Amino acid sequence: MVRPEAATLRLAVFPRVGLLTDALLVLAGTGLVAAAAQVSIPFEPVPLTGQTFAVLLVGSALGAIRGTASLVLYLWLGVAGAPIYADGNHGWGTFTGPTGGYIVGFALAAAVTGYLAERGWDRRFSSAVGAMLTGNVLIYAVGLPWLAAVVDTNLDKTLELGLYKFVPGDLLKLYLAAALLPTAWRAVERVRRS
Repeated sequence: MVRPEAATLRLAVFPRVGLLTDALLVLAGTGLVAAAAQVSIPFEPVPLTGQTFAVLLVGSALGAIRGTASLVLYLWLGVAGAPIYADGNHGWGTFTGPTGGYIVGFALAAAVTGYLAERGWDRRFSSAVGAMLTGNVLIYAVGLPWLAAVVDTNLDKTLELGLYKFVPGDLLKLYLAAALLPTAWRAVERVRRS
């Protein structure tokens, strides 16, 4: 059975706390987001990617601190020149461009979804949807004003460029993430019982 004190999937699967385990999991989270960034449909000035799906999963599975560390590492590796942003982009210019606010929002979303997962929101589909939706809203809360400032647009144009066309895909991704988490908890519980 899943240990009741296991606040996150990370603790349920890897109950021993250790620096090496944590470092590897943070790197794996960064790698998952970087891989998901390459699943991209080009839109201008912001592409549609698989990143939000990965961000929500990483935050929830690793918890607030480790999930945030994964996304901060993702942010800084991309700024430092690793081609891990959408479509292999990287560098300070990409970070300070129209998509930079979304990247910053990823770290905030991972922190909040991780925090909510630590309180059991990831164990039932209904509450997981709430956690994933909250994370997605936070990504937009940072990304949209940043986009508006960089592109110098009004509210209507900002919403057209950075929100409306992404909502259907983001809803699909958050529902998939919300379904995957309780399923993962049940799988962990089955393994522990056997």
